[in-house]
Amino acid sequence: MTGSLSRIAAVFIKEVTQLRRDRLTFAMMVLIPVMQLLLFGYAINTDPRKLPTAVVDLDGSQFSRSFLSAMQETGYFEMDRQPRSEKELDDLFLAGKVQFGVQIPPNFGRDIMRGENPALLVIADATDPSASGNAIAALQQLPARVFTRDLQGAGHIRDGAKPPFELRLHRRYNPTGETSFNIVPGLMGTILTLTMLLFTGLSVTREVERGTMETLLSLPIRPVEIMLGKIAPYVVVGAIQMTIILSAGFLLFGVPLAGSLPLLLVLTTLFICANLAVGYTFSTIATSQLQAMQMSFFFFLPSMLLSGFMFPFRGMPEWAQWIGEVLPLTHFLRIIRGIMLKGAGFGDLATEIAAVAAFTLVAMTIAVMRFRQTLD
Repeated sequence: MTGSLSRIAAVFIKEVTQLRRDRLTFAMMVLIPVMQLLLFGYAINTDPRKLPTAVVDLDGSQFSRSFLSAMQETGYFEMDRQPRSEKELDDLFLAGKVQFGVQIPPNFGRDIMRGENPALLVIADATDPSASGNAIAALQQLPARVFTRDLQGAGHIRDGAKPPFELRLHRRYNPTGETSFNIVPGLMGTILTLTMLLFTGLSVTREVERGTMETLLSLPIRPVEIMLGKIAPYVVVGAIQMTIILSAGFLLFGVPLAGSLPLLLVLTTLFICANLAVGYTFSTIATSQLQAMQMSFFFFLPSMLLSGFMFPFRGMPEWAQWIGEVLPLTHFLRIIRGIMLKGAGFGDLATEIAAVAAFTLVAMTIAVMRFRQTLD
């Protein structure tokens, strides 16, 4: 029994020594649970508030101001945009800059005073139903109570059974609230992120472990040529995955394609290259395939949680949104949902495209600089 315990202790000491030497693996074991705790504890919020809201007020009466003030007091709406026309409002929705839009018609206050029950239009970006569900519920409670004081002060006491105006809610881009319209495009981004990171993250380390890197490095090939040669096959693999996911989205889930398919294909290829560059960078840092896999998951986890795929992006605290803005998946989700659901064009998505392109350029530059032409 004593001998058995001593042998177990010897193996225990050996494992502890290996963990101490493999600092990257040990760091991953500690940091990943800490990251999960912080992200789920502080960053994740399924009830987003202060959602960006654009207002087109063609009335300017006390009643329109009272309604906007009541919206603000719910805590769900932030009136930070005042487009001058419906066209400007539509452009804001296409670019994803607002979650809600309010259109108050001319003579809105006058019609209320006359008891004519005017209609007020509220537009919601319903591409992500979970991001606007609670805000819509709070909004629908306003008509019955918002003008009680205004009407009494004017000497008009109305029958409380009928609201003084009609609230017309337009759930734009996804009127039926189909979750598949939001999830399926997002799945393309998350699947491509994970697979592209793993494929290329293992590419260089596999060569080193198999001993074939020395042969590759002895050839008259520059680092950038090796990188492009290794990345190119996975671009094709990513294109195949993209085709499968898009086809399944159309045929099985009925996800629409309101925008340009060629634009979607080009921008998806750009996103694939961004993730391949990150994976290649990891492969030049890692000393084993296990380390490369660990680093890939370390990048994938915040990408999935902070991009707006699983939880509403605008529900996260500001510091988490800043981190999310750095990640290419965040911008790609806006691109693919914008093209497929909204019919957005290149100009509408210029900011997101520039962000993905800049990330790709930086990641590829780091990958080339990190690559070693000779083995240490």
